[in-house]
Amino acid sequence: MKPAAIKPNLRNQQRVDVSTEITVEKPDGCCLKCTVANLSRTGVMISCSQDAVQALIPAQQSPAPGNWVSVKTRFSVPVVAKQPVSISAGGHIVHMRRIARNEFHLGIQFSEFEDNGFEYVDQYVAKLLADSCNKA
Repeated sequence: MKPAAIKPNLRNQQRVDVSTEITVEKPDGCCLKCTVANLSRTGVMISCSQDAVQALIPAQQSPAPGNWVSVKTRFSVPVVAKQPVSISAGGHIVHMRRIARNEFHLGIQFSEFEDNGFEYVDQYVAKLLADSCNKA
């Protein structure tokens, strides 16, 4: 019997499940709406349709290391007193997998944040992780 291969964690940070809208902008300025599936301090997993994937990754194959697809993302996270703050972050699509017939997950690794974006994501992820530990 062949042992099951262990899939490595593609991110070094803990992920939190989040469901919010995200705008993904291609280098040519075309913008697509998707949904955040989970978020960490270093990246985001988004859920999108096959049409969106085809627009972002025409070959519809997971990008090879070093041949990542550059994108800009815009999404909101609630901070103090549930006040939403807009985050703008550049990144690279580093992972793709099909979840269902017309649903794909794309992994985006952040490469840069505008303004205080990293601090807001860091605070939000830390709060959700703390909340999940308190519920356990």
